[in-house]
Amino acid sequence: MRPMAENKTIQNYGDDKIITLEGVEHIRRRPGMYIGRLGNGEKQDDGIYVLLKEIIDNSVDEFSMGFGKNIIVDVDEKSVSVRDFGRGIPLGKVVEAVSVLNTGAKYDDSVFKKAVGLNGVGSKAVNALSLDFSVESYRDGESAYAVFSRGRLKDSGRRPTKEKNGTLVRFTPDDILFVDYSYNLDYVRTMVKNYSYLKKGLTITFNGEPFRSENGLLDLVRDSLGETPLYEPIHLEGEDIEIVLTHGRDYGENIVSFVNGQNTRDGGTHLAALREAVSKTLKEFYKTNFKKDFAPEDIRQGIIGAVSIQIQEPTFEAQTKTKLGSTYMWEKEIENPDGSRTTDKGPTIRSFVNDFVGTNLDNYLHMHKEVVPVLQEKIMSSEQERKEIQGIQKKTRERNRKTSVYNRKLRDGRFHFNEKAPKDRDDMPLRSSIFITEGDSASGTITKARNADFQAVFSLRGKPINCYKESAKKVANNDELQLLISALGVEDEMDNLRYNNIIIATDADDDGMHIRLLVMTFFLKFYPELIRRGHVHILETPLFRVKKGDNIKYCYSPAERDKAVTSFKGSVDITRFKGLGEIDHSEFQDFIGEGMRLSDVSLADEESILDLMEFYMGDNTIDRQNFIKQNLKTEQELDGIDF
Repeated sequence: MRPMAENKTIQNYGDDKIITLEGVEHIRRRPGMYIGRLGNGEKQDDGIYVLLKEIIDNSVDEFSMGFGKNIIVDVDEKSVSVRDFGRGIPLGKVVEAVSVLNTGAKYDDSVFKKAVGLNGVGSKAVNALSLDFSVESYRDGESAYAVFSRGRLKDSGRRPTKEKNGTLVRFTPDDILFVDYSYNLDYVRTMVKNYSYLKKGLTITFNGEPFRSENGLLDLVRDSLGETPLYEPIHLEGEDIEIVLTHGRDYGENIVSFVNGQNTRDGGTHLAALREAVSKTLKEFYKTNFKKDFAPEDIRQGIIGAVSIQIQEPTFEAQTKTKLGSTYMWEKEIENPDGSRTTDKGPTIRSFVNDFVGTNLDNYLHMHKEVVPVLQEKIMSSEQERKEIQGIQKKTRERNRKTSVYNRKLRDGRFHFNEKAPKDRDDMPLRSSIFITEGDSASGTITKARNADFQAVFSLRGKPINCYKESAKKVANNDELQLLISALGVEDEMDNLRYNNIIIATDADDDGMHIRLLVMTFFLKFYPELIRRGHVHILETPLFRVKKGDNIKYCYSPAERDKAVTSFKGSVDITRFKGLGEIDHSEFQDFIGEGMRLSDVSLADEESILDLMEFYMGDNTIDRQNFIKQNLKTEQELDGIDF
């Protein structure tokens, strides 16, 4: 029987099964390969922002090459318009430039030496994934235009024009792919502001509001500081590199990083190099001049800053370009006189950044001696606190090990963030998750429902302490939070994080909301990098189950419940879930599987952590009372069913 089945399979696999995708059709079939996630605009890395950025990148690259000092960006909820005043696309290549893959000038280093978009795909992806897309290039009194719909050419031609040289692109993302999407204008405004900080002299007008920076990253850091820095920010500039550094009283590190104008939120080789270079330089400075031998973690505690580098043909670890993977400042294959080919490499990014920081930061400290004692006092304070905390943590770990409480608190997964994924599961690192929940019932439900290959469960015992007004030493004495730190793997180094997704899973009631805020306060105060890097999320679970016969719909809000009731047209059974433990684990598998709903806990670079914690966890105020009234549903509202 087996050979017959195989023969049948072979017969079904004929010439008609081999498909050649025309033009940009491959982008529409596999959008994730080109723009990452699709989404609906609620998250900063959703696809509609990638589309916008790809078009703005092209205009910014023109400015970087010395052409056009103004860019006009107009965005409403659905559509985008970007007008630059650069050279304009060569008129004979307008159609090809936005519709034929691997077509563009950015392959020629003499034209675009240090651009962000180097793969010849950016504008083609926007075209392919847009319901409507139009481009018009203006050059010396003549223009060429092209109009597309979902990547297919509808009209093109040439005409005389009085417009200044440059390019105009308009597009509307395809609502078949980006379902119920809308642009969050605050996200776009942040994107535009970052471009202005990185390109001194460039004016970007967003919806009529101009953004321009005269001091580059120094303006970014000054505008973003949520607290008064301990000393005036250090601003260092060189060819292909710009750095700003200072220290504050907050915990953790907050360094914004960029490559060729691209905001690399997840860091990469350049940020790792900067962290190493600053630690090494300051360590050597104080050891040589003051006989002080400081540890890198104490030097970096509370550091605030920004770094931007320019490199040729950067390599990113994802199409969304949020983490730099390049090792060298430039790397190019060249043909030798004998016809053979070799790879010509520039200096490593690590050595380039180390050399620059080692020379310029050391010089700065010798020239600005008023900074030296302030910085030394900060490092010594961090050192003293760290040593006290480590002593407490050691005793806590030994005590917990003896009572085996750790094993009762954590039901671990089999795979962790820092492990190399099996060949057939290369997405495992990104899927590795830990659910932080409270109570035996909820923990038991999630533990039974989870996928133990990559999902872990950490069980809290009641409400954790309010960390807002507590010292790090008191937190170190708290068994509950120390066990959580140990489970996450961030006791000594943030890069040792064991899970990509830290998911707070609490009940949909007052106690659950309070526990959620207490856990977020802990992360905000002591581990803000976890939030800034996008690791912390809230699990959204259904509030209602609407059932009619064998038909079931799970609803996450009263509005969804009402819609489900209407769709069933008749009497229905409605169950209101108030606790995670009330949901059977067989049902719960649907809520933490592929369709899991997560709300990101986000923290903008310019937001003050102290102000946030004071608002949510400080003394009760009228402002907070009004916020709760406006944003939180009462039990009566959620339970009230009037049919």
